[in-house]
Amino acid sequence: MVPEVLRLRDFRRVFWAQLISTVGDFFVPVAIAFAVLDLTGSVSDLGFVLFARILGQVLLFLAGGVWADRLPRQQVMVASHVVRFFSQGLLGLLLVSGHAQVWELIALQLLHGAATGVFRPAASGLTPQLVPSEQLQAANGLMYLTLSVGGIVGPGVGGALVATVGAGWALLGDAATFALAAVLLARIRPLGYTPRPRESFWQELAGGWREVRSRTWLWASIVDFAAFQMIYLATIMVLGPLVAKQSLGGAGAWATILVAFSAGTLLGNAWSMRLRPRRPLIFAWGIILLSGPSLVLLAFAAPVWTIALTELASGLSIGVAGTLWETTVQRNVPPEALSRVSAYDWMGSTALRPLGLAIVGPIAEAVGVKETLLAAFALTMVSSLTLLLIPDMWRITGGSSADHAGVVADETTGIEIEVAQAREM
Repeated sequence: MVPEVLRLRDFRRVFWAQLISTVGDFFVPVAIAFAVLDLTGSVSDLGFVLFARILGQVLLFLAGGVWADRLPRQQVMVASHVVRFFSQGLLGLLLVSGHAQVWELIALQLLHGAATGVFRPAASGLTPQLVPSEQLQAANGLMYLTLSVGGIVGPGVGGALVATVGAGWALLGDAATFALAAVLLARIRPLGYTPRPRESFWQELAGGWREVRSRTWLWASIVDFAAFQMIYLATIMVLGPLVAKQSLGGAGAWATILVAFSAGTLLGNAWSMRLRPRRPLIFAWGIILLSGPSLVLLAFAAPVWTIALTELASGLSIGVAGTLWETTVQRNVPPEALSRVSAYDWMGSTALRPLGLAIVGPIAEAVGVKETLLAAFALTMVSSLTLLLIPDMWRITGGSSADHAGVVADETTGIEIEVAQAREM
């Protein structure tokens, strides 16, 4: 059965554009890894290339939020796709022709990351413009579903391309997905904009920060996301494969665990489209506690099937919590500031991840792998439980919403028209 929200033509185009480009972008981890290792054989060089991509995002998140609140969001997204089409296409051509150098990979991945940093705040702000309020959570569930599908399909297709025709062709395939996504987004009708006095870039950036700072539930959650990325994700990404190699049987065991996590996120995304908790943030930060047991089981090198089960639950919890969080922000932040607030959210969620990846290995070497995994579990649980003690979290209900400013009438999307058209189909 097709979800009702997919009957809305413009949202359907955004959904397909997101799905196509996400699958293509998951070609990149495999392609970049083998491209760098084929060029230099240096793990350090690979680290520099991957770091450049994250750095580009962090540097442009806030600027992307300002631009997406100033300009039609779908146009910002199209521009981002075009930039990534050229960055990935040029890198693919350099690799296929045999002329690529590591500094070029670093520069082009920095550009790719910067374009992604511009894209994400715009995408977060676009969905509420395309769907009616009662379908917003279902729409967000579908958008998160694209990440889950991409994470399952993309690496497999990317790996097959690298193995058969080479990393350069995989990156050219990624470029092609951005081109197709840009065409789909360009076909969306002109969207309305929220009229407001024009301020300087820095004034608008400060205005976005004021929106974050004035909401305890918002800034406290972003702080927790930063801790989760730096502690939980970094620990499991670095030490998980190590435990699998030393104690669980190797790559096959780790692959089983990752597949279980991906299956869990798919289940969580599907459930979140129908789930309607009265207090969405309490439900989200409560269910996210299910992500913790995997760290304990890895610490004690438990049987693979038990870790796979906890990772299934972990994926489900993250899939549900992500959708509830995105919907809550969209409903409780004024639309004229939504992309700037989303930019602070994305930056807070991403900025400390490289630090975590850099320090977890040395910490494990100093105090032990088991001790590091257990410490990461304890810190993650304390952080998430602290959120449940904040009164502001309990005040946010499923029916709460921000006051929505009016849109300029001659440039509206006509959501009501689309809803009527969908019901006639």
